[in-house]
Order: sequence, then structure tokens, then C-alpha cells
Amino acid sequence: MKKWLSLVLALAVALVISACGTSEDNADGGNADSGKEETSKLVVGASNVPHAEILEEAKPLLEEKGIELEVVTFQDYILPNQALNSGELDANYFQHIPYLEAQIEENDYDFVNAGGIHIEPIGVYSKKYKSLDELPDGAKVLMSNSVADHGRILTMLEKEGLITLKEGVDKIKATIDDIETNEKNLEFDTEYEASLLPQIYNNDEGDAVLINSNYAIDAGLNPIEDSIAIEDKESPYVNVIAVKSGDEDKEAVKALVEVLHSKEIQDFILEKYEGAVVPVSE
Repeated sequence: MKKWLSLVLALAVALVISACGTSEDNADGGNADSGKEETSKLVVGASNVPHAEILEEAKPLLEEKGIELEVVTFQDYILPNQALNSGELDANYFQHIPYLEAQIEENDYDFVNAGGIHIEPIGVYSKKYKSLDELPDGAKVLMSNSVADHGRILTMLEKEGLITLKEGVDKIKATIDDIETNEKNLEFDTEYEASLLPQIYNNDEGDAVLINSNYAIDAGLNPIEDSIAIEDKESPYVNVIAVKSGDEDKEAVKALVEVLHSKEIQDFILEKYEGAVVPVSE
């Protein structure tokens, strides 16, 4: 009987020791990889140029922080916000603040700006004329159908002395209807998809074409050298990282913005785009 009790007691002790060992192994991850830092994944939608190129440059810096960055590219301005809203993306990087605000209002998106990264000055291009002064009376000016860009275009043309806007108009929200004076009788055509404007320029359509720098660069144009006028660098149209409300506090999102504000990335932007894209740090 004593031998039987001793045997039962020994088996019970062995089971306790085994259970304790298993618990400790699980606490350590249960394998040799337990000492490795856990990697999180961040999926960001972006325009091809310059946004996706900038994100690709940021990948190694994010890897050092334990973040795997996946970049999904888009050719338009509508789908990236739809993909963010549906949860296919963790963030997107393609739009400036007025466009983001307009999209939130129009589509009831619950998005926020997680951080401004750069400015892309919009430019005026012409195959026929070498300066704005050369534009003839009644010149046809082609613009994108993105109403959020109309205010910045009209503000630039006002600064160049081609038009004036009505007194008291919010220039960020200004439209063609807000033009007060137009001494050259410029004809504005606002029916074009923004991504098609470089091809329209190359086809020599219109007298002047307004092109966003991301599409100009992607089409092989140099906004500084090829435009006949360009928006100044004090533009309020900062391109931002947009996320769903609340996600701006996630560590991976904060790390992304921190890396994009780093000296390494800002120097990359300055060197690669030679002034056609201007980095910001807030």
C-alpha cells in the first residue's frame, strides 16, 4: 500500500513539474524566436509619384522600428479614400488638406489628418506660350474636375495678375463663379480627370493646362523647368497621412509620420524632386 501511495505521489509531482515547465515555455514564446521583436504590418495607399516613392524610401527605417510597410498604389483620387473607409487600408497618403476636408464632408468619412508630409506646387503648362503674359485674349485654360483644387488654382492666377476674386471669398473654396475680373477673358474648362492632364498637355490641347506636380512628375515633366508658372512654396495645400478617427494614436501610424518627418526622408525629397516637392515637418 505504501509503495502504491509513493508511486501516485511521484506521478503527481512529475505532472506538476511538467505543467510548470510548459507554462514558462509559453511565457517565453515556446521557441527560439521568443527573443525577436514582434513585427506589425501597416498597409498604406498612395499615388505612384511622389507618395509611393517616398514610402518605399521609408520602408527600411520603419523595419528598424519593427513595422512592415505595404504600399498599395492608386491612379485616381477617389479609390484611396474608399479603400481606407472599407478597412482595406490602414492609412492613405495622396491628398492635401482641403481635398480631405471636402471628401469628409461629401462622403461622411470619419477620417483625420495624422500628419502633414509635403507640398506639391501646382503648375501651369503650355506648348504654345512661354509665359502667362503671352496668353492671348480668350485663352482656353484646362483644369481638373477636382473642385478642391480650383481655389488654389484661382488664387495662384490672382497672384500672377490674371484675375481677381470677389472680395470676402474664402479662397480655398473659391470657384470659377467667384472671379470678379478677368481682363484676358480666359475661358476655364474644368471637366478633366486630373490624371489625364499631362497627356492633354502633350497633345497640345488648350492654351494652358494646370497640372498637379504628382501627375506631372509621373509623366516625366519637371515642374520647375517645364511649367510657365508654378505655385509658391507657401501653399496651404499640404499632402497628409489620412487615417480613420482614433487610428492617429496607434504606434505604427505615429512611427510612420515620425519617419516621414525624419531628416533622412526630408533630404531624400529635396534631392530627388529638386524643389518640385517640398517637405514639411508638422
